[in-house]
Amino acid sequence: MPMNADDRTAARQEFVRRHFPQAQTRIDAASADASFRSYWRVRAGDDARIVMDAPPDKEDIAPWLDIATRLHGAGVHAPQVFAADPANGFVLMEDLGDRTYLPELNESSVDGLYADALGALARMQAIDTTGLPHYDRARLIAEMELLPEWFLKRHLGFTPSCDEWDVIEGAFTHLVHAALEQPRVFVHRDYHSRNLLVTATMSPGVIDFQDAVAGPIAYDLVSLLRDCYIAWPDARVEAWVEAYRRRAATDIDAATFRRWFDLIGLQRHIKVLGIFCRLWYRDGKAQYLRDLPLVWQYFTRVARRYPELVDFSTLLQRAVAGRDLTVPAQ
Repeated sequence: MPMNADDRTAARQEFVRRHFPQAQTRIDAASADASFRSYWRVRAGDDARIVMDAPPDKEDIAPWLDIATRLHGAGVHAPQVFAADPANGFVLMEDLGDRTYLPELNESSVDGLYADALGALARMQAIDTTGLPHYDRARLIAEMELLPEWFLKRHLGFTPSCDEWDVIEGAFTHLVHAALEQPRVFVHRDYHSRNLLVTATMSPGVIDFQDAVAGPIAYDLVSLLRDCYIAWPDARVEAWVEAYRRRAATDIDAATFRRWFDLIGLQRHIKVLGIFCRLWYRDGKAQYLRDLPLVWQYFTRVARRYPELVDFSTLLQRAVAGRDLTVPAQ
């Protein structure tokens, strides 16, 4: 039976007492994310650790533990695990700090920070994907279907006609085919500025990796370089993409890699338009609506480059039709 909030707090404190008995009794909220997980900081003098609290009726921490082990094996700085209680959904782990990439990124720092992040990405993409879920057609389609359900219908009040559904489904099919053309590698699935931390050693620290899959080589690259929370000029992004191709995908020509990068980026941003709306209408997390305009900008700028997606892009632009995307539907 799921615990109530008070019982959950007591269970978390008991977990800390068992595995970090020297810590202070105070447990401070560290952060929360878009899932049901929460994170808590406990201290013993200068030593701080993080407790991940993932209610087992809502979250399974086994994938998180598996991926953490894989990342460590590849030399990627995931949090070290000190203790875990999968049955009750608790992990005691290394505290990587609070210096996420997002507020650290600026014109003078970005090249160095991204060089570190792209180095970590190359190491991740060398990880053996045996046993990981596949980013297959069903998963790719299910993610994009969040757009008509939550962005079009719920947020914009726009219900596609039968002919318009044909346009949407045709675009989704095209994007799936492009995704499945790509070499399959380890994919973090949320490799961006809020999940990367500047650390004293082995920077960046990498978090929120429990949903990793075996999937398209350009997926994490576009998550980083067309980040839903910060944007860079196209010329700069293109230079980073080409540098990464020369490093990690030398057997793929530049035009093909760029096309893959663009199209898997569209798949991701279509998904995110739906997810950010769902986070508000289902979960009450309004802050994600503020990030819709940037994601929408990515979509419109990239989709118009590809003739086979023009009808789809036109349809969505008609649905938006001057709306302020940050304003919730009435």
